[in-house]
Amino acid sequence: MAILSKIRERSLFLILVIGLALFAFVLDPSTLTDFFSASKVNEVGEVNGESISRQEFAEALENYKAQTGNQLSEMQAAKNVWNNLLRQKIYETQLAEAGITVGETDIMNALYEAPSVQNDPRFQTSGIFDKDKLKEHLATIKADNNTEWSAWQNYMASLKSNLQKTAYDNLVAAGLGASLKEGEAQYFTENTKVSGNFVYVPFTSVADSLVQVKKSEIESYINNHANEYQVEASRDVKYVKFDITATPEDEEAIKTEVAKLLEDREEYSNVTKGNITVKGLKSVTDYKTFLDENKSDLPLNESLQFKVQVPQTIAEDIFNAKEGDVFGPYKDNGYFKISKVTNITRVPDSVKAKHILIPFVGSRSASAETTLTEDQAKAQADSLLAVVKANKSKFAELAKELSADKSNAEKGGDLGWFTYNTMVPEFRDFAFESDKNEMGVVKTAFGFHIIHVEDQKNYQNAVKLATFARKIEASEATENKIFQDAETFAQGLSNGGDIDALAKESNVSVLPAVGLKVLDENVPGLGNERQLISWAFGSDVEIGDFKRFDVNGGYVVATVTDKTAKGLMPVDKAISKVRPIIANQKKAEIIKGKLTGSTLEEIASATKQTVRTASDVNLQSPTITGVGFEPKVVGAMLNAKENELFNKVVGDRGVFAFVVTKKELPTKLPNYDSYRKRIANQRKNQTFMMYEAIKKAAKVEDNVGSFYGL
Repeated sequence: MAILSKIRERSLFLILVIGLALFAFVLDPSTLTDFFSASKVNEVGEVNGESISRQEFAEALENYKAQTGNQLSEMQAAKNVWNNLLRQKIYETQLAEAGITVGETDIMNALYEAPSVQNDPRFQTSGIFDKDKLKEHLATIKADNNTEWSAWQNYMASLKSNLQKTAYDNLVAAGLGASLKEGEAQYFTENTKVSGNFVYVPFTSVADSLVQVKKSEIESYINNHANEYQVEASRDVKYVKFDITATPEDEEAIKTEVAKLLEDREEYSNVTKGNITVKGLKSVTDYKTFLDENKSDLPLNESLQFKVQVPQTIAEDIFNAKEGDVFGPYKDNGYFKISKVTNITRVPDSVKAKHILIPFVGSRSASAETTLTEDQAKAQADSLLAVVKANKSKFAELAKELSADKSNAEKGGDLGWFTYNTMVPEFRDFAFESDKNEMGVVKTAFGFHIIHVEDQKNYQNAVKLATFARKIEASEATENKIFQDAETFAQGLSNGGDIDALAKESNVSVLPAVGLKVLDENVPGLGNERQLISWAFGSDVEIGDFKRFDVNGGYVVATVTDKTAKGLMPVDKAISKVRPIIANQKKAEIIKGKLTGSTLEEIASATKQTVRTASDVNLQSPTITGVGFEPKVVGAMLNAKENELFNKVVGDRGVFAFVVTKKELPTKLPNYDSYRKRIANQRKNQTFMMYEAIKKAAKVEDNVGSFYGL
């Protein structure tokens, strides 16, 4: 339906496109291919002038999905594939410029060294990896050109990509050493302490009203710092959600219907052509059939339940009840329920047991070595039970030798202590409802278990409940009303109404979604709503356009409030970030004008501040007591002469005047090699920064959105 809607919406556009193409074909048939094969149409991007075609991207995307088992969403996969292709192209360019090639020999050597390949029995001779067997296998599947060959090609492509990255990183890292002089400088920079006196005038001392920041100044700042204010294409949206929720009247109607199921009732039967008695929960005994026939929204829970596990609204009543008592209707976790106590007992909350597991062909614990049929496995389990009942000391030995549960076999089958809901139902029921020291054979989906219940503790009351549940949902009438509300709201927008004003009139909330990117999936407040984002990026969608969407649990009416193109951040978007920076620069100039005097005392008097003291500050932790984090000022103090006034020093929080009274140098070391090594290792370990730097310098054109028609 969604595709048909799109076709209808764009039918005129499609007719024009097809018409032009056919007209061109009549004049010259070769132009039809050209029309649909323009280079840009077939590209999803470029890296340093090298195009990434739609076909290359599509193949990489399919391979990536196969490798990850389709565990990621379409857009997450697309982002990862684009980043992988981008990285591959960038590294190829860098290595080519350096005259380095990752060839077939390099890839094959990496393949030979891969543990998964070396440990594959297909490529071993007498348990030792055999290169010739691997080569023979690759040659065979290459000749067949089957899906396995495609998988090997993908694996070798990933090996090549990793080798390229490693080669480049190693190449750059080789030039990222450090000298002993750098190590010495680092040691003294980190460990030199300074003390002194200062006057601090915070930016907050100047009222915001005294500083005017013009739009032109913000624009100028952005242009002068263009690298810091590059943005992707984005859309801003406002939306109103109309949730389909049950009204109090809907809830009351559901509660009434559920209540009718408690008592026996007379109903007309089309089969008998007369009235029959339909049993209610109070008198019925076949609870599963009762729940099925009345279409309960939750299945029958046949497990014992402790007090903390039953609905807490009726827990006290249930545990003071007797078998056969009924409760409800009561509201619990979005359902109206009625419950009947079908069993009351005392059981332990924890059991200590051990087991021997005998699998059979088709059981969940079966392996390639499993040959026993179900009957044979049952006979073996019965035989083992007889042995261990006659001699309990043999249990551990037999578990180690025969149990398919290898995680516990080495411990003699010991499972330790476990709680009621830990095991599968059949195993659990035997362990918790049997007596201490009892043994028996139990069949589960895993096979036949010989179980020995060794100990039990913390006996307490437990019940079994037969519970009918009906989910609390909006009625059809309510759904229709919500749909009509959404349609009316959309109609108001089509008549030129403002979304905020209309929302106020309708008593609904407007929510913003700012900075949506072309490959995003999640809309804040809505979750995964890819359809809304795709619409917002449509080439024919302008600011002020709106649309109603069917979403999970209701409807959304959304309108585009802003469109940002890829490139330099628009001034209006930058105001919140740039205005404080420029404002502080202007406040700094105002404060500087007040910092007059030849001593700290005179400056303090002129600015109505006090002279403060800074003790033992250093660049390792550049925090000044009473001020906060001030690396610029601490750095200035470290490089200042002692007992000399330094004035009008601009920091992160205000403007300073200071006098350094003492510099305490650390003890000289006989050797600074440890610091030199630390600097070198830090540089070499920051390969991610190297990649980010060369990516920033690369000419990248990202049009992945076009792959999805945007």
